[in-house]
Amino acid sequence: MLKIFSSEKVREADAYTIQNEPIPSIDLMERAASACVGWLEDFQDLSEKTILIFCGPGNNGGDGLAIARLLHQKHIPVTAVVPNEGEKKSVDFLANLERAKNCSIEMKSIESVNPEFFTPNTILIDALFGSGLSKPLEGKYKELTEMINQSNCITVAIDIPSGLFTDKPADLTKNSIVKAVYTLSFQFPKLSFLFPENEFFTGQWHVLPIGLHPDFIKNTPCKNFLVEFDDAKAILKPRAHFSHKGTFGHALLIGGSIGKIGAAVLMGKSCLHSGAGLVTVHLPACGNVILQTSAPEVMVSIDEDENECTILPRLDPFSAIAAGPGLGTGKQSASMLKHLIQETKVPLLLDADAINILSENPTWLAFLPKGTVLTPHPGEFARLAGKTSNSFDRLESLRSLCVKYSLNIVLKGAFTVVCSPLGNCYFNPTGNPGMATGGSGDVLTGIIAGLLAQGYNATEACILGVYIHGYSGDISAENTGYEAMVAGDIIKNLGKAFTRLY
Repeated sequence: MLKIFSSEKVREADAYTIQNEPIPSIDLMERAASACVGWLEDFQDLSEKTILIFCGPGNNGGDGLAIARLLHQKHIPVTAVVPNEGEKKSVDFLANLERAKNCSIEMKSIESVNPEFFTPNTILIDALFGSGLSKPLEGKYKELTEMINQSNCITVAIDIPSGLFTDKPADLTKNSIVKAVYTLSFQFPKLSFLFPENEFFTGQWHVLPIGLHPDFIKNTPCKNFLVEFDDAKAILKPRAHFSHKGTFGHALLIGGSIGKIGAAVLMGKSCLHSGAGLVTVHLPACGNVILQTSAPEVMVSIDEDENECTILPRLDPFSAIAAGPGLGTGKQSASMLKHLIQETKVPLLLDADAINILSENPTWLAFLPKGTVLTPHPGEFARLAGKTSNSFDRLESLRSLCVKYSLNIVLKGAFTVVCSPLGNCYFNPTGNPGMATGGSGDVLTGIIAGLLAQGYNATEACILGVYIHGYSGDISAENTGYEAMVAGDIIKNLGKAFTRLY
């Protein structure tokens, strides 16, 4: 797992590396600048570009000056924009300033910058302020940020867009923040990169390793993680040659109501395609023919009601149970859900209308079996846990709820986050905007339920299920693009997703 450290911990990682590698801080800065220049060269042909680097007075500005020198040595036209003489500057900034002067790099003062500097062939590099910034930009830096944002040039932010905070929300209506097309983050992603309100400023972000000391990274506790390919691969269990359908569990899926039988169909199909040995869907009588026709491999348990689920089948045969997609929130369905919570002895997943029913009956939270999985989208989570003013607060609300009730919650969206009963949060990097389509969440429910039925522990089932779901969506996008993708496409490509992990 790629740890997502706070800005304070990143500074500690820098200090530990400097002391224990050991390496002078100026050489660590050189390493970071080299990583940025390497990315820029891979990004596009710079031979016909001019580079304008805006350097603040701290170490982020020092990074910018080092980048300017390395580009200059490659004969790429570059100009460094630097603070005035009287402004206080960091030691490493001054060291890199002297090196830049010795290389005769063109420099201009911040006060001299005007829109005439920006041409269609100019790439702007934002090295004004890094992750240590704790207050809004003011004065000339605020004016410069607004000028950069109005330039229509490609802007690359170094470490973090200036004006954006790492570990707390910025007032997006008042603060001036550089709007980067690309952000190059050193060694670790920033927590703020993972929240939707900040995408406008970070653009596409990339993590550049700079060799911070592995002992510090390994031994320093962390609560936030970014899941990587190898993490999902490590969770996936190999199948023994003499396995049979009983080896891989029997999932019970409860959902569907008149007009929403498709939710049960998608859930059933995805559960099968995630590897469950047997799948039974309990649904109202109106869905029997639909399900058996569209998914003949799925067994059907028919409710006594024509239009909604009202009673539970026998629960003894099943190794995992999921409920909610298309269920509806009527009194009889709510009563059935209450009995399910009270009676289930196997891993339980609640989604969609099951979460909405739970939100209307919050005292039931205390009776959920430990480790229960909830898979809300942001609106469902707000109904369940209460509204929050920003994504940072929502993450802490999520963490608090999981710890208090010993839950696994999958909060869906871009960078879907899985929070465990220990309060650890695992952000998922797979998936794309094409998956913002009806039924995508029902598919995810089926996938996680299928993994639970096979004996994966709940947290691992959520992490792997979310990764596979997004990965299959990415494979689907290769063929359909974003606009034409439907939930069924995700199911069709689950096999390819699993195969690539193997």
